[in-house]
Amino acid sequence: MTEVPQQQIGAVTVFFGDRNGKYPDGNQVVVAGSDLRVAFDTPLVANRIGPALDGVDTVILGHVHEDHMAGLHRLPRAAVWVHEADVEAARSWAGLARHYGYPGDTSERLRAMIAAKFHYHPRPDAQPYADGARWDLGGGISVTAIHLPGHTSGHCALLVEPAGVAFIGDIDLTGFGPYYGDATSSLAAFRRSLEAVKAIPARAWVTSHHRGVVSDRAIFLDLLAAFTARIDERAERLLQMLGDGPSTLDALVQRRLTYPVGYDELWVNDAERRTIAQHLDELVADGRARVLDDGRFART
Repeated sequence: MTEVPQQQIGAVTVFFGDRNGKYPDGNQVVVAGSDLRVAFDTPLVANRIGPALDGVDTVILGHVHEDHMAGLHRLPRAAVWVHEADVEAARSWAGLARHYGYPGDTSERLRAMIAAKFHYHPRPDAQPYADGARWDLGGGISVTAIHLPGHTSGHCALLVEPAGVAFIGDIDLTGFGPYYGDATSSLAAFRRSLEAVKAIPARAWVTSHHRGVVSDRAIFLDLLAAFTARIDERAERLLQMLGDGPSTLDALVQRRLTYPVGYDELWVNDAERRTIAQHLDELVADGRARVLDDGRFART
């Protein structure tokens, strides 16, 4: 196995994926108690870690997406826990396909891609957990799940105590901003979660992607504010598009709100459609946009 950069915070070890866990990779967290060793998610870097991961007893998924399951195939005997709102997506391809919500042709091509690129294997043995679930690892070390939906309906932070380390998953503080483009995503829920994450009693925050470890609260709050601001920036950009004249949802999707024109991954048009539709719903509800009789959207 290649040497993987890592950082130790008490009982927590963070193994950094390629480019600090930039998608398609991620950052792997392993927590060692006196009785149990637990992994949070299993990104691509999990396949490069070796014995430090081989010995885990349990995997807790903070949420379900292909890049967070990429090492599960290495741990067939580990118990797998998933929030109850995401658990069916971990158990079968049919569940994951509903989770994404893409049309059939896109879905089947995506299945082939994630099998090849992310070693996708469903876990029919996955067990559900709820908000507030707690795992005692022995030696006074515990993990608590804190439900922070939006990215997916079951997205959670995982708080390790007494270290005060919060794994906040895909509240990842990237310049891209929040992603809420799947069938189980919710812009409204993401907004609430971005407020709720501030209240977690942590001293260090670990993201799935890009940032890795942030250990200064002031820096964390600044990064979180910039990450959150991307939502309203998108809303303003959408209003600018509508300022050019009334438009259909299809036409707005082609102009792109979150991804650059020319970026043509399998899921992009569907993710744009879901994202833009949620912003339009908000703008119409706020009176900043309206729906014309012909179904087009116009700026108010």
